[in-house]
Amino acid sequence: MGDNTLGSDPQFATATSLPTVWARHGKDPQYFFKNVARYFRTDDLTIANLETTLTHSNQPAYKAGNVVFHFKGDPELVKALTASSIETVTVSNNHIYDYGQRGFDDTIQTLKDAQVGYFGEGYQYTTTIKGVKIGLLGYTGWTATDADQAKIGADIQQMRQRGCQVVIPYFHWGIERDAYPNDTQKRLAHAAIDHGADMVIGSHPHVIQSLEVYQGKLIAYSMSNFAFGGNSNPSDKRSFLLQANLTVKGADIVETQFRVIPTRISSTDAYNDYVPTPYTGDAQAAVLAYINQLSPTLNGRISSEFVTVRPQ
Repeated sequence: MGDNTLGSDPQFATATSLPTVWARHGKDPQYFFKNVARYFRTDDLTIANLETTLTHSNQPAYKAGNVVFHFKGDPELVKALTASSIETVTVSNNHIYDYGQRGFDDTIQTLKDAQVGYFGEGYQYTTTIKGVKIGLLGYTGWTATDADQAKIGADIQQMRQRGCQVVIPYFHWGIERDAYPNDTQKRLAHAAIDHGADMVIGSHPHVIQSLEVYQGKLIAYSMSNFAFGGNSNPSDKRSFLLQANLTVKGADIVETQFRVIPTRISSTDAYNDYVPTPYTGDAQAAVLAYINQLSPTLNGRISSEFVTVRPQ
């Protein structure tokens, strides 16, 4: 899934903020993901972007620019991840240092204490599932210089040397509210696959972006927001869960099956209650049609049922 901001900015209206809504529901750790947790509990590995700090620090870091937000949540909110079987998160995003090094360190320690995996910002995550070793890498992808691409290649090679049969980079990149990936995103995604990545996923634009098949491997450029405390009523609440089944033989993935589960970031369209909820019926069909329209390399095949792609 995409961006999870389990927190708020101090300048946001308190009455409608994620922490207030959470408190109103008794700080129930299952509140946010209650309508999607069935998917997480029955899969092998659930991956999210954690786009907030989990800290008690009250010292926001300086950030340049006209529109500046500083996101933080009570470290107790980590229970929302563990209660819903979200096993690992990327911490490479433009808000993980909102409260400086202390905020970052507090977040890592909170995840570590809760036994939630983390990757990005120099960390790598590996796990073994059904005998298959999987490696995850996290990056902010604002540039695609030769050095950037070489770094990604070296990291993928290092994961292979550690015995990983599956390597997936998760990028935080792109232009906010733009439905199409920019050239930087495309260069990074293609370079990652050229260097041996098995799939590429991404977030940051706060909207759905296109999916692509490149060299027989899947790229999801932006999975949009998810449990998102960064906006109490965004105009575009469309999101999705991406599920992938990988068939691995030896060191090779011989087949990838994937499906898209169209999801609204709220249980209601009227405002954001921070409870991602799968679409049904005509609304589900409309979101699938929209993603297919964005994604010409999939030839209209994106579905809520599993579709097969094979490496070239």
